[in-house]
Amino acid sequence: MLIEFLVEDASTEAFLEVILPKILDRSIFDNCQIHQFGGKDRLLKNLSNRLKGYKNWITDDDKIVVLIDRDRDDCRELKNKIEEIAKDAGLITKSLARDNLKYAVLNRIVIEELEAWYFGDINAICKAYPGVSDNLDKRKGYRDPDSIKGGTAERLKKVLSDAGYHNHQGRLPKTQVAKDIAQYMEPRNNRSESFQIFYTALQEMTSLKKMS
Repeated sequence: MLIEFLVEDASTEAFLEVILPKILDRSIFDNCQIHQFGGKDRLLKNLSNRLKGYKNWITDDDKIVVLIDRDRDDCRELKNKIEEIAKDAGLITKSLARDNLKYAVLNRIVIEELEAWYFGDINAICKAYPGVSDNLDKRKGYRDPDSIKGGTAERLKKVLSDAGYHNHQGRLPKTQVAKDIAQYMEPRNNRSESFQIFYTALQEMTSLKKMS
């Protein structure tokens, strides 16, 4: 079973490199490939040709996972867009498949961006950056990771800066932060609903393969 992950940027790639071994069996993780496109626009621009290329060689056992940030897009419209791209490439998505074993593409949306998934595991943030309050998830505005307003990357930058981390850098060093936090994350305990949807789909995907 080969799983190809198509993601926006280097920080998501770094995150997956750390988190996937906590979700997938080692034998399956060793057959994963992660491809980052240097931004959401480039991923969307190149997705059609990429999927058409996969159509020519993937087997029934192989899977393609497209992971994209919602940002400020309408979630339903974005999901429909990438579903249509897969359909036009001649590939069946999980959302359209009647038989879970037969789909080729799993489309998943991060709400609203990757940093929300970090806020879903405050314990991991605190272990990576001990100066951060372990009561952060009890504060107004942080209780629901997928509903944090004002941009989760910007909010995480402020949280870390207030705790004395990365406060001399103009922007959040996303790739380093991804590595720092992901190493402590416990997937099953993450409070982000969009992360849990992603996590559950990967587990189902690989468990179905084991039973086939």
